Amino acid sequence: MSSLLRAARIGRVLLRYRLDALLDDTPAERWLRLMRPFVPRASAEVEAMPRGVRLRMALQELGPIFVKFGQILSTRRDLVPPDVADELALLQDRVAPFDGEAARRIVEQALGRPVSEAFTAFDTTPLASASIAQVHAAVLAATDGAPAREVVVKVLRPGIERQVAADIALLSNIAGIVDRTHPSADKIRPREIVAEIRHTLAAELDLQREGANASVLRRFWLDSPDLYVPEVIWSHTAERALTMERVHGIPSDDIVALDAAGIDRKALAAKGVRVFYTQVFRDNFFHADAHAGNIWVDATRKDNPRFIALDFGIMGQLSSEDQYYLAENFMAIFNRDYRRIAELHVQAGWMPSHIRIDELEAATRGVCEPYFTRPLSEISLAEVLMKLFRTAQRYELTLQPQLILLQKTLLNIEGVGRQLDPKLDIWAVARPVLERILVERYSPQRLAAEFRKRLPELITHAPDMPRLLHAWLTQQVEGRHELQMRSRDLAELARVAREGQKRVVAAVLGTGLLIAAAVLYALEAAGPRLLSLPVSAWIAGIGGLWALLAAWPRRDKTRRR
Repeated sequence: MSSLLRAARIGRVLLRYRLDALLDDTPAERWLRLMRPFVPRASAEVEAMPRGVRLRMALQELGPIFVKFGQILSTRRDLVPPDVADELALLQDRVAPFDGEAARRIVEQALGRPVSEAFTAFDTTPLASASIAQVHAAVLAATDGAPAREVVVKVLRPGIERQVAADIALLSNIAGIVDRTHPSADKIRPREIVAEIRHTLAAELDLQREGANASVLRRFWLDSPDLYVPEVIWSHTAERALTMERVHGIPSDDIVALDAAGIDRKALAAKGVRVFYTQVFRDNFFHADAHAGNIWVDATRKDNPRFIALDFGIMGQLSSEDQYYLAENFMAIFNRDYRRIAELHVQAGWMPSHIRIDELEAATRGVCEPYFTRPLSEISLAEVLMKLFRTAQRYELTLQPQLILLQKTLLNIEGVGRQLDPKLDIWAVARPVLERILVERYSPQRLAAEFRKRLPELITHAPDMPRLLHAWLTQQVEGRHELQMRSRDLAELARVAREGQKRVVAAVLGTGLLIAAAVLYALEAAGPRLLSLPVSAWIAGIGGLWALLAAWPRRDKTRRR
């Protein structure tokens, strides 16, 4: 019943903001048409707004989970039109706060002690409020000679887990309807979007996991002049409350404040690009929610400015294979080597091996070449990468979610960099960083270090090697080599084999009945008729039908993915 009421409220909001046009030609359109007489007509001002603005306002009215839905949807520029994605990106940190006393109770429950015992001060007025949690200022008591320390406490919204579960279930049902009925469902991919939302929210609902992310990132960039990561106070952190060192800075999109503070914006923009590529290709651990609200600037360092990272709920990592192939793709783009780009997409397994390389090369050339007619300072590497992925989808591209996350982060970083320095040449900044990291990553010294790291494992298994080698050679000499396979294809082969066995048995039985019918027919011809219709005719009919059905081609019911 609650789901039905929630769905009805969503329908009213969609109608109020004239978003029902998004569901044309679907069953939902009929339900919305029935609801329309009971919903106040949208004002002329609302109807005149662009669709992205109307969608953003509707999501804000529907509550925190739908705001988070809009934030995640804004990152999927491979699925969402640019005008809608740009508008949804404005949803960052625009959520009404919840009661500060409720936040105090949640902190006490999470830490298992009164707030007055855990902190010498706790401000119930939040510093910032987002869709999943909000942040409060607090002060830690002085201990062991250390002075009192300013901190911030991030607190999950009350009842957020239950609300997330209910709204995700509702979104899953809606996605199922859209997937079955919408004419463009294969392009929208609603089930995939909801699955990504579910995964992202599960990570953000555990603040202890976010603290671990911050701790790892801080370790990578400790004492760095380029990026500062606040310290996590583990003694005051749990799943529903995260305590971190309080930092002060200027949001990276506040150009007026940065200029007033005397910050060298050109140096800062180039540093942002270098930090991003270093996180991806050196550390393989990158901040994947790097919008301006989460990236501040340390105002105390004017000549050598550095960034301050905040909010570590969404972090990205790549497999070693994806990391290698992505780096090679970037270098191939820098060198305008379209053949190499096509080959890398196939070698990486992102595309099936039957794709013709020359066709993919021509498509890649058609995407990239127009960009190179512009000055390099006007070319967006993220935009080129996004166009390449969209083009490759026509050639059966299978793209990993972490690559989409990387593409979204690259768009954010380029946006921040160009805002700081409109003339920023991202290609000139990124290329030497990437070249240096690749040389270091695949250098003999790095390979030797990897070997040393795995040496204990190799030594542990070394005593078994002679026995295993002898067993393998014996199998080869005696022709007893065993091949083991584990795959869905093997299961399918087993299913086909079982089906074939059933059909063979049926065909044998049918043929046996036909032979029996022939023998009976000969006996009946020699003696008196026992029945008006010979028994042989019955047996022949059944046997022939059985044999025919056994031999009839079966329709393959397996679903191709």
